[in-house]
Amino acid sequence: MIRVTENLKLVSDLLAEAAKRSHREPSSVRLLAVSKGQPVRAILEAHAAGQREFGENQVQEGVSKIAELAAHSLCWHFIGNLQTNKTRTVAGHFDWVHSIDRLKVARRLSDQRPECLSDLNVCLQVNIDSEESKSGVAPEDVRELAFKVTELPRLTLRGLMCLPAIRNDSAAQRQPFARLRAIFEALNAEGLGLDTLSMGMSNDFEAAVKEGATIVRVGSAIFGPRNRTGTDKPGPEEQQV
Repeated sequence: MIRVTENLKLVSDLLAEAAKRSHREPSSVRLLAVSKGQPVRAILEAHAAGQREFGENQVQEGVSKIAELAAHSLCWHFIGNLQTNKTRTVAGHFDWVHSIDRLKVARRLSDQRPECLSDLNVCLQVNIDSEESKSGVAPEDVRELAFKVTELPRLTLRGLMCLPAIRNDSAAQRQPFARLRAIFEALNAEGLGLDTLSMGMSNDFEAAVKEGATIVRVGSAIFGPRNRTGTDKPGPEEQQV
């Protein structure tokens, strides 16, 4: 039996310790609980233990959970690959989108965000290791996309997100996060005022914290293995969550 409450406390404590070792305030790093493939009861247990922010990779699954848990005032982040035919649904239900990699997607989210909702918080997904199997804007193209997204109404560009290639050595894990931070700092030097680096997952969040992560995305370390159907295989963008 997975003990979500105990796991959440353990991860939260490890995250706080990682922040302190990096001479940062623990409150400067937020924990995003990745709840894809998890039952509503597990999310409710995490909520009862104090967790308020949850991340979903699949649009319909996420929307179903948002509806079922509407009374609990949770903050919902969409962190999966976003197809253009799903932008209206995401724009109408989620609070954050971490995976913008094309201006077309950003424009659709901007056009489709309901007026009754606050601006949608967005991050640009950067393909920091230039992997063909992963989505994301190329590092050299981030600046152009960032400035175009800031011009769109109903969106607030908060920062950058990445999903690096798997590395087992801590020093090696820090390298892509350092590259993303450098892009982030360069954009802020030009006046963008970004405040979010969404990077680090279950296996590498300490390295991410050392390089300035403000949101880390952790799923299996909190909830255990996902409940999968025969066709629900882990893709290259979710294996480490």
